[in-house]
Amino acid sequence: MEGLLAEHERLSKSGTFTKSLDDIQKTMDLLVKARETIAASEMPFLSSIFQRENKSMLIVTLVSDTETASLNLAKLQTPVKNSLEDVHKDLEEVRKCQSKYLKLLDKKFKDKTLPQMDYVALSAQPALINRAVAMHLLREGQFSVASTFLSEATKDQVAENVEEDLTMSGTEQDLGLDSLKSESLRKQFANMYHILHEMKNERNLLPAIEWARDKSEELEKRGSNLEFELGKLQFVWLFVGRPNQNGQSNLYEGRQHALEYIRQDLSHFRPRYHRELQQLCGAIAFCPNLPQSPYRRTFLNNDAWDELATSFTKEFCALLGLSADSPLYIAATAGAIALPHFSKLQVIMKDKRTEWTTKHEIPVEVPLPPSYRFHSIFVCPVSKEQTTDQNPPMMMPCGHVVAKESLMRLSKNARFKCPYCPNESHPKDAMKIYM
Repeated sequence: MEGLLAEHERLSKSGTFTKSLDDIQKTMDLLVKARETIAASEMPFLSSIFQRENKSMLIVTLVSDTETASLNLAKLQTPVKNSLEDVHKDLEEVRKCQSKYLKLLDKKFKDKTLPQMDYVALSAQPALINRAVAMHLLREGQFSVASTFLSEATKDQVAENVEEDLTMSGTEQDLGLDSLKSESLRKQFANMYHILHEMKNERNLLPAIEWARDKSEELEKRGSNLEFELGKLQFVWLFVGRPNQNGQSNLYEGRQHALEYIRQDLSHFRPRYHRELQQLCGAIAFCPNLPQSPYRRTFLNNDAWDELATSFTKEFCALLGLSADSPLYIAATAGAIALPHFSKLQVIMKDKRTEWTTKHEIPVEVPLPPSYRFHSIFVCPVSKEQTTDQNPPMMMPCGHVVAKESLMRLSKNARFKCPYCPNESHPKDAMKIYM
């Protein structure tokens, strides 16, 4: 990978592209100058006027200095030829770099056959897949595309849904696509994107603050501090001086606006965020020298806007009952991380002529990042298998835990000794652990 990165860096720093464009521009300038010289030497004049059958015919003859034109064209031959040769040399160097870069790409990322499986986990749940795609489009603000996708996805399933509704459970009905067609859901996402646009591009926190005030009770139940963080960043924005019409900021006026804002709009946070409010007011004493003050992290944080936008998106989606990130994006990213491991596994299984028949487990552990782990798992220390809903973990009276199948295999419905300590117990004394 280091060689590929080094070649990419060398190719990006190469001045061949700029030189080639300069050579082309020089050739165009020579041609334009020659055209202007030839055009200036042309001398139009009126040669004759004929009257025929009550109609006037105007014949204009253009007399050009052919010698001057021929001389200018002759002068162009050598410069244009040299310029084209320079361009050819530049492009030849580009082709060499491109060829070497493509070879490194092919060497690093070899064309391999994707692993194939006879069992597809979601093959029997197309509605769940369609819902994930539609929800991803709505979360990305592609409302018209989401509307078209929903109409196309449900067009051929209307008759089937009537029959399936009689046998569907409540959870399966909730996974349908009808809930995504509601205008209120689209308005919610449209409002979210409007607030994010104002926050990121216009540095305007007022729409976000207004939304947080309307949802203050729900946010407080979640233990969220989003409303205070929005007000805090608004104070900082006012404190450093909001720009005027000329793009300049007045630090003195900024402090006055910030103090007025904290008295009027942040006073109700005093019981809960008394210390934080004291720190904001204490920064006034360090106003002329904020970069060297203890408050520089608060007032000179360039990432504060992006961090608060991410926090706002998380809370907004949480109040809608959704995760902060798109499930489709998470699934695709996790699949991309796992794909090399499955490809290697398929090669090993093919060489050893073995097969993996377990549907709900994978034979290797995929090193997903911590943010992609949404629930705890338990691997039975006896069978070395991951527990499932059909084979849950069971805790014996001694405190040790094994899978249910291992427990029944060890006990044979009678008293047995724990495989990890001397204590004996009966299978009926074991307790199921919920994860």
